[in-house]
Amino acid sequence: MTSVASHLELPATDHVPRAYDGPSRDALIAMRKQYTNPAVYTIYREPLLIVEGHMQYLYDETGRRYLDLLAGIVTVSVGHCHPRFVERVTQQVSTLQHATTIYLHPNFPLLAKKLASKMPPGLDVTYFTNTGSEANDLAVQMARLHTQNHDVIALRNAYHGGSPSAMGLTSHSTWKFPVAGDGRVHHAINPDPYRSPFQGTPEEIASMSAADIRDLIRFSTPGKIAAFLAEPMQGVGGVTYGAPNYLKEVYAIVREYGGLCIADEVQTGFGRTGDHYWGFQHWDVVPDFVTMAKGLGNGVPIGAVTTRMDIAKSLTQRIHFNTYANNPVSMAAGLAVLDIIDEDGLQENCRVLGTRFKSGLEKLQRSHSLIGDVRGKGLMLGMELVRSRADKTPAKQEAMDIMEALREMNVLVGKGGIDGNVLRIKPPMCITAADVDYALDALDIALGRIARS
Repeated sequence: MTSVASHLELPATDHVPRAYDGPSRDALIAMRKQYTNPAVYTIYREPLLIVEGHMQYLYDETGRRYLDLLAGIVTVSVGHCHPRFVERVTQQVSTLQHATTIYLHPNFPLLAKKLASKMPPGLDVTYFTNTGSEANDLAVQMARLHTQNHDVIALRNAYHGGSPSAMGLTSHSTWKFPVAGDGRVHHAINPDPYRSPFQGTPEEIASMSAADIRDLIRFSTPGKIAAFLAEPMQGVGGVTYGAPNYLKEVYAIVREYGGLCIADEVQTGFGRTGDHYWGFQHWDVVPDFVTMAKGLGNGVPIGAVTTRMDIAKSLTQRIHFNTYANNPVSMAAGLAVLDIIDEDGLQENCRVLGTRFKSGLEKLQRSHSLIGDVRGKGLMLGMELVRSRADKTPAKQEAMDIMEALREMNVLVGKGGIDGNVLRIKPPMCITAADVDYALDALDIALGRIARS
């Protein structure tokens, strides 16, 4: 499919989408308006109807192909409808769709064992959930039970889920409802050096941000905390993170005051960041909990909390049960994903193509003043847009305009950051060098178009 820019053409593919014979786009819009909650939104001015996916590409009802650089909000890891993934999930669906953990089934412990093989020594006990929100809720619950403390510290600009408890952990104002939280969650200063209230080198900003956590514990808690929860790199927050010394210093402070450390790997896990399988490994720390979801299921609902056995035993004080979380289909999906990541070399693909993509974005930054900052690792990248590099005024409308322009050129991206001015680039991990180059060319055209408007 040739884009509106005549010299741009998506990389070739052998996949031929099926003819769509479902309800029309207008009929679907009308049904959504009448029968679905108005909180469910679409991101483009003219809502996009997506009816098929194959690996890194999505197709609308007309058969038009799009390069997916958001991966279902970082959910599709190995590729849309990856053939081996489809085969294994279909096989399980046709054999047994549901059986709770009151019975034995091989998929549940097999997936837990496989996850343990990907973790640092000692992190080898997993409880599966349906979502990342549930995973973060459960990690905090276990931390409180284990430490007998109640206060929890998270970061400003964080997003940790949509349940009432997870919403209390979230501080990103766009997503946070006023009814969320239990009053025992505190939000520390974000270590992002690009928009920090502190001055200095990234390392100095990281140390000052870590010191803020010590102050929070001393002045806003009883002097003891249950847990510190943070994404190794913020997803919804716009791919922000501190210098390498940040988490090292924070984990030491948290443990000094009796707390446990939770790494929210919902978006950063499973090799996406390239050099390491988990985001926390970039910062040379070992958390007490790893929470995950999204990419573990490649679109199938699944989440998980992995921790140590001494912590996990705290949950045996009462009966704890999750009807759907360990169902054989989701477990089969998780097993397939972990195998395909290894078999297809997708972590290495993230490392190589992430370097290529980030280098291309930095080159664009040198020629387009609208780009204030380029950041990220592997195939988890962010490009922050500003109207002025001097005062860093967020270019929120320009970000929307660029998303629309990219869509016209068959490229789908997301946006994030508290001001909605960060383009989020987090594609399925199976993209190719040709896809990266096409996306960079499309971005170059879109940025130039917006600058002239």
